[in-house]
Amino acid sequence: QVQLVESGGGLVQAGGSLRLSCAASGLTFSINAMGWYRQAPGKQRELVAAITSGGSTNYADSVKGRFTISRDNGKNTVYLQMNSLKPEDTAVYYCAADPLYRGGTYKFVYWGQGTQVTVSS
Repeated sequence: QVQLVESGGGLVQAGGSLRLSCAASGLTFSINAMGWYRQAPGKQRELVAAITSGGSTNYADSVKGRFTISRDNGKNTVYLQMNSLKPEDTAVYYCAADPLYRGGTYKFVYWGQGTQVTVSS
């Protein structure tokens, strides 16, 4: 019943920008911590950004200063604004939800299907 649906991926040139969206349904969105993961070919899945129900954010070192995560609880949607994109940002990006977060380690249990982001050099 819980569904997370990503959109906004595509092909962009290095230095360009892209905004990903994740529309959530089947859960009480406002109380969930939300995150964006990515997985590049031949690499492990990594957490790139997360946001708590209270709006606190954190980012992987590789994207700090370039990516911004935000949420709109009225639209049950979380966003990832990606600026100054690099070829190494190329990956499938996944949205995830943690319904029980109260601080500390995230435990994301719901996942979207992913959206492809390709950055050309």
